[in-house]
Amino acid sequence: MAEKFVPITIENLEQCSELYIHVFNSEPWNESWTHQDAKERLSDLIHTPKFLGFILYDNDDLIGFIAGNCKRSYAGLTFYLAELCINNQIQGKGFGSRLLHYLEQELRKREVQSLYLLTANGGLAEAFYLKNNYEINENRVVIRKDL
Repeated sequence: MAEKFVPITIENLEQCSELYIHVFNSEPWNESWTHQDAKERLSDLIHTPKFLGFILYDNDDLIGFIAGNCKRSYAGLTFYLAELCINNQIQGKGFGSRLLHYLEQELRKREVQSLYLLTANGGLAEAFYLKNNYEINENRVVIRKDL
């Protein structure tokens, strides 16, 4: 296994978009991403101030990517994880954890104090983060309104 972590750039955005569509249009998400919408979502993320993201390759095979951005708070920098996407044919083999831990190391180097993310209640994603020592923040609530 020859794993390598590569920063996400405009040059490799197309690969990330294709993987994003493949993963999130499949079980258990069953979303309906178009190529244009996925590319726009990831392009917008890349152009966000204080963006940070990495792709994981095993040899030359694209395994997945992780991305988000930092925001300043009174307590320092907080990273907001926007996307974690692992090829659904190899999920459950530790690649997502390795990618998450790599991001955490990079954030520590940049003196980021905390990491926040949103995920659905129950299900595989919540279980994944809890397994990786994340905890549910009882001090926050997600509020929404349909327009």
